[in-house]
Amino acid sequence: MSLIVTKFGGTSLCDLERVQAAARKVVDCRHEGHEVIVVVSAMAGETDKLEDLGYSISTRPNPREMDVLLASGEQVSIALIAMAIQDLGVPAMSYLGNQVPVYTNECHQRARITEVGCKELRRSIEQGAIPVVAGFQGIAPTGEITTIGRGGSDTTAVAIAVAMEASECRIYTDVDGVYTADPRIVEQARRMDSVTFEEMLELAALGAKVLHLRSVEYARRYSIPLKVFSSFIDGPGTLIVEEGESMEQPEVSAITFDKNEAKVTITHVPDIPGIAYQLLGPVGDANISVDMIVQNVSRNQRTDLTFTVPRSNFEQSLEILRDQVIRLRSEAEDPTLYDMEVVGDDAIAKVTAVGLGIRSHAGIATKMFETLAQYGINIQMISTSEIKISVVIHEDFCELAVRMLHSAFDLGTD
Repeated sequence: MSLIVTKFGGTSLCDLERVQAAARKVVDCRHEGHEVIVVVSAMAGETDKLEDLGYSISTRPNPREMDVLLASGEQVSIALIAMAIQDLGVPAMSYLGNQVPVYTNECHQRARITEVGCKELRRSIEQGAIPVVAGFQGIAPTGEITTIGRGGSDTTAVAIAVAMEASECRIYTDVDGVYTADPRIVEQARRMDSVTFEEMLELAALGAKVLHLRSVEYARRYSIPLKVFSSFIDGPGTLIVEEGESMEQPEVSAITFDKNEAKVTITHVPDIPGIAYQLLGPVGDANISVDMIVQNVSRNQRTDLTFTVPRSNFEQSLEILRDQVIRLRSEAEDPTLYDMEVVGDDAIAKVTAVGLGIRSHAGIATKMFETLAQYGINIQMISTSEIKISVVIHEDFCELAVRMLHSAFDLGTD
């Protein structure tokens, strides 16, 4: 028998009817002759409610206590799924992250999985029971409860699949696969039968909500077959695969977007060695991810440094940078050298074209810029790699840009 790890997200467990439907999928997999491990998220909306409770008590809640609070959501899910499976005549046993155990580092709310214990999971399987594991949570070396960030249940599932040497990991969600664009915005968006790990990494990092970025990284690193299915309808889903020589490589495979970013600009930055580190170092020390960076040096040896951060960290980033500018100015022999200003804009969106074909087809950037120009959409920042081209635009034009680029690269249904 092959071992399959199945993961059900919050939207797949939005009510008791959906919980029972998920249990039926698990039992059907078992009846097909597979051993099964189930990983689940909290029911839809529960993590948001718990987070709101925390912030209603404190404007800056303690990360340790927030982890204890947020981890409670999955406890409900695992118990309900286990009971639903048992009600279908199959033994099941629920496990919290610390019971497996899923070991992590000590970074509360952003913990990384370091190891997964297999003894309890194997014992359940040997006894004929289906283990039902709480995703999103683990235990630090100190014994503290930790959480691994929003979407982290995907990562838990893949980590368990790796540790247990599963034959594949199935992610059940509210869409029936990976699409060429968000079908809620682009009616002609098409489900892809397969997508490479490299493309999926870019899509996950750039706003696509189908899979958590770290889960794709894990699966690629350990060559775990990853499949995305719908919890609501039957279908072939999308297979995440290694790049193969026989794979068709269109110019662009998908268009994605992210409205959860903000732009920060530091003006009149002196063109001296180490200044970027002096300014951005404290931002990184605060665990704020800096994404796109643009720097231009002017004739008077001054530069404007612009970069993007998660919108949730926008105000904190401005505060850190303004404090750093004041500190640099106060410590300098020539304070006018650090006559900088920190400004920002949180009304932006990042739109990205992703595809393996970008590295082998000329003129894709030109086509992308021409399409945006035709519709009067101004580009504020540009970032490229071998398989992606990202632009920052005003958020009001995000959906229009996605639709027009999807059409320009002929990604729609036949």
